[in-house]
Amino acid sequence: MSLGLLTDLHYADKPEAGSRFYRETADKLTEAVTAFNREKLASVVCLGDFIDQAQSVDEEIAWLQRVEKVFARAKAPRHYVLGNHCVGTLTKAEFAAHTAANRSPHYSFDLGRTHFIVLDACYRHDGQAYGRKNFDWTDSNIPPQELEWLRGDLAKTTLPTVVFVHQRLDDAAKHSVRNAAEVRAELERNENVLAVFQGHSHRNDYQQIAGIHYCTLVAMVEGSGAGNNGYAVMEIMDDSSIRVRGFRRQQERQF
Repeated sequence: MSLGLLTDLHYADKPEAGSRFYRETADKLTEAVTAFNREKLASVVCLGDFIDQAQSVDEEIAWLQRVEKVFARAKAPRHYVLGNHCVGTLTKAEFAAHTAANRSPHYSFDLGRTHFIVLDACYRHDGQAYGRKNFDWTDSNIPPQELEWLRGDLAKTTLPTVVFVHQRLDDAAKHSVRNAAEVRAELERNENVLAVFQGHSHRNDYQQIAGIHYCTLVAMVEGSGAGNNGYAVMEIMDDSSIRVRGFRRQQERQF
């Protein structure tokens, strides 16, 4: 089975800032979708920060609709992980209303002989959901009710399992979910969890913790020109080994 993966698009109709070239994301995404459509993919997953923050809700929705139109050209079903920038100006419900995103930002689904879990770490430490610039991006958490849901979801499946999340669940300082260790403990109790795919820190990275592989993908927004694009096709083999075929700046992985 193969899935397309990309992260940290930060699409916005505004000038570049530092190493982030917001307007170029549309062309980079077009390239990625074209490459994905040449593959026989079971799904395509965006690991968060689909858009960057606008000054108004109306402007943000316009940007979101523009980049969603490009993403919608993907032939495979699309899944969206919420990133902090997705809900910097919008609410979670508004983001879902203008994309094909699941109305519940944390959920699970099965494809073939693999179980997939989408987590939402866009919550403050007090349990308040992100939205309308009401948060500090370093205060990312999986709240108790979502942890309870995760525990129950893992208990219901015997299939090999892959987790998708935006903020990192491994050891990545300020880019990590604050209660990442607690989340990892739930994953480690289930022998079926193979890997976690994440974004947020904008760079290629990899860690293995307690037998689970944590693969961080490179950000699409970083750098100008097609050569600075980055996306991947993740292949799950019959023996549950995983291969990540990287395009452009995305590194290859096999575990």
